[in-house]
Amino acid sequence: MKHILCLLALFLACSSSRAQLTLERCKEMARGNYPVIKQLSLVEQSRNFSVSNAQKAYLPQLSLSGRAQYQSDATKLPVDLPSVSFKGLSRDQYDFSLNLSQSLYDGGAVSSQKALARRQGDVDYEQVNVALYDVYERVEEIFFGILSLDEQLRETALLQDDLSLSLDNVLAMQRSGVANQTDVDAVRVELAKARQSETGQRATREAYLRMLATFTGQEIAAGDTLVRPSLPSGIFPQENRRPELDLYNARSLLIDERLSALDTDLRPRLSLFAQGGYANPGLNIFKTGFQAYYQVGATLSWNFGSLYTRSNDKHKLEVERQSVDSEREAFLLNTSLQTEMQGGAIESLRKQIDEDDEIIALREGIREKADTKVENGTETVNEMLRDINAVSEARLTRSMHELQLLQEIQKLRTINNI
Repeated sequence: MKHILCLLALFLACSSSRAQLTLERCKEMARGNYPVIKQLSLVEQSRNFSVSNAQKAYLPQLSLSGRAQYQSDATKLPVDLPSVSFKGLSRDQYDFSLNLSQSLYDGGAVSSQKALARRQGDVDYEQVNVALYDVYERVEEIFFGILSLDEQLRETALLQDDLSLSLDNVLAMQRSGVANQTDVDAVRVELAKARQSETGQRATREAYLRMLATFTGQEIAAGDTLVRPSLPSGIFPQENRRPELDLYNARSLLIDERLSALDTDLRPRLSLFAQGGYANPGLNIFKTGFQAYYQVGATLSWNFGSLYTRSNDKHKLEVERQSVDSEREAFLLNTSLQTEMQGGAIESLRKQIDEDDEIIALREGIREKADTKVENGTETVNEMLRDINAVSEARLTRSMHELQLLQEIQKLRTINNI
């Protein structure tokens, strides 16, 4: 009893040490590992910085300026007045000032810049999601490739068991004089070929595992199990949720914001200003020497220059919108065609699987009678081997068709991102 418990504990420990990976889990790990995922956080940081910089336009703007100049002539009184002693301004003049301005109304320019920064960030974010979608497709291909090799290995193992049993039977018939050494060698050749196939299949599986480990960033051992997706009972409704559609929407919204930004160029700007300085001459030109001064006020500006290019700018943005709409329509048409093709392939595979079951039943019935026929001399060993291989091939075909059905259903889900 103690030995049984120890063996059971050892079995459980070995089973628990082997990881079981699902397709969705592999996709999650690939998303976290793929270098492009780092761009998502960078896009978010860039968007926040751009919005923050635009927001700072509301803060008072402070600047320091200085000027020194020499001019060919300067202001003088045209006549001499007895009671006024004014020699005129000096030809060399200096002005150093500290300037402060505060925007009161900018025509919505800052709000427009913030909205443009957010929309551009949305476009960049969706572009990263589209790139990640391509990664998911690669992971699916590798995942189902490994599952396909697992099916081949399983069927190869069954074939080896069947051939080993046949070898024992042929050896027994040799001892009884019914079979000869050539018959025994023929079975051994088939058994060696099956073992050779297994070696190649395992080597290919290890290569696929290394590829999957590269995408997921996780070490995957040869003993780890990939969980086969369950087979749904029917075709689920298609609702296109591809990231490309979110990208097209983000690009359209960006164009809307750029159109709105054109209106801000036509609005006036109002701001307050304050200036303090030290200059020669100062504000009082009749007083010689350096003077400190200050001035405060408000400025109103209204630039109508954008009216010249407004029509062309709007037409250019409308052309961009039409281009985005055209790309969206072409994408939806292509995915619709792919969906129809996948639906047809899925129905075809379902019918093939039903036929495979019938073929396997017939092949197994023929195989069950092969040993007796060899013993009775009505069938050769080579014909028996042909029947054994036919059963193995029929079982493998059925397994591969079922796996292809799972893959085609997953492709249908991937086409519509559901």
